Amino acid sequence: MPSLPRPSFRQLLLVAFLLLAGLMAAVALRGLATFEDQLQRSRGGAERSLALNRHVDRLGEQGLTMERAARQYLVLQDPALRDTFQRSANSAATELRALQTPAPSGVASGAAPVDRVLAARWRQQMATLSRLVDGAGGNPGVDDAELAQAFRELTSLHTRMAEQVRSATEARNAALQTELDDGRLLLTRQVLGAIALAVLLALGLALALARPLRRVERAIVGLGENRLDARIDIPGPSDVRQIGRRLDWLRQRLAELDADKARFLRHVSHELKTPLAALREGVALLGDEVAGPLSDNQREVARILRDNTATLQRRIEDLLQFNAAAFAAQRLVRRPVDVPAWVAALVDEQQLQWRAQGLLVHTEGPALQAEVDAALLGSAVSNLLSNAIRYSPPGATIELRWQAEGDGLVIEVADQGPGIATAERNRIFEPFFRGAVQPEGGLAGTGIGLSIVAETVAAHGGRITLAPADPAPALGAPAGARFHIELPNALVR
Repeated sequence: MPSLPRPSFRQLLLVAFLLLAGLMAAVALRGLATFEDQLQRSRGGAERSLALNRHVDRLGEQGLTMERAARQYLVLQDPALRDTFQRSANSAATELRALQTPAPSGVASGAAPVDRVLAARWRQQMATLSRLVDGAGGNPGVDDAELAQAFRELTSLHTRMAEQVRSATEARNAALQTELDDGRLLLTRQVLGAIALAVLLALGLALALARPLRRVERAIVGLGENRLDARIDIPGPSDVRQIGRRLDWLRQRLAELDADKARFLRHVSHELKTPLAALREGVALLGDEVAGPLSDNQREVARILRDNTATLQRRIEDLLQFNAAAFAAQRLVRRPVDVPAWVAALVDEQQLQWRAQGLLVHTEGPALQAEVDAALLGSAVSNLLSNAIRYSPPGATIELRWQAEGDGLVIEVADQGPGIATAERNRIFEPFFRGAVQPEGGLAGTGIGLSIVAETVAAHGGRITLAPADPAPALGAPAGARFHIELPNALVR
């Protein structure tokens, strides 16, 4: 069964952004819906309160109209006044029914604001008033005080109805406020939950995407440190996997180029050594006058040929040595090393040389352990120490210090020699480059020592730089040279 295609880095980012946008949109729509619902309920409650207040006011107005018409009818016995009383009574009954109607759905506190008991008492009182008014027809002897007392009781009932309406309105407002508070609290929780979920989603996505990117970074660092043996395979999104395949292709190409370079140097060196050996043998025979006596000019020519063939022989051997050092730098064997003991051994190895010139080698540094290739890095530091011995004047001091910088190891070798010219500082690590200043009374260098040091330090993932031994030397004091080696992530904790 074929495997499903892996999503790309861009597709994952798009999905993540869509998820975050969808999550925030859902929360926003939910909040908007809650707000709209609360707004509708609030508007309905306000309209309900206004309507109830109107019904209560009209009920009071109808009561006043009934009382005025009844009193006038009691005196004038005008049938029109009796009709006015009856119409007002019918209108008041209508308003009472409205006050007893429950609120529509969706409005807070939907129960009727006027209870049945009070409404029944109001209707009973209205029936009493109707009997009194009907009894007054053609009977002027009806007691006005009795009628007034009946209307006072009706007014009292109206007042209690108004109180019930006001209490119902306040209860409705309180319930609506509670719903608003609950809705705001729920919305706040939803927003906080969405934010927390978005943060978790973003962190999860960042970790999921950062892991293959760190692998890409480590692979690039490995290529920079010339670790070409391990295959590069980076799991993750499809485009990141494609980058891993490209990096592995680059690793293979670099390994092939290194192999081609090594083969070329070995081949050229071998091809040059055979005819050069014959040439040196022939020049030696000429110099020994085996082929016959030579004149003075011929002897001088033979000497020049002998010196140049010897120089050429040394160059070929240097080329082979440089190739061998570069090859060895690709195959480091890292092991924990006690740095103070390791440095002391390197200094002791060249004790005869620096003591013969009356030099002092000063070492300084804390107790550290570093994971390095002790043989190769020791050869590089010994090369720097050897150069410092060659260029230092008699009685000078050579400084060899080490210290920790984070997880890295820093080694410095400083001398009190003539230093390095400014124009040559950028080229001293080039293979076969020799500076203009050479030690007096000694053989000229071949120019590969510092290049081998640079190769070895780079193979350890570090770098070597050059700085003046003293940024502000005293007047007449030698400037010297100070080599600074940085080896990141080398310390053993």
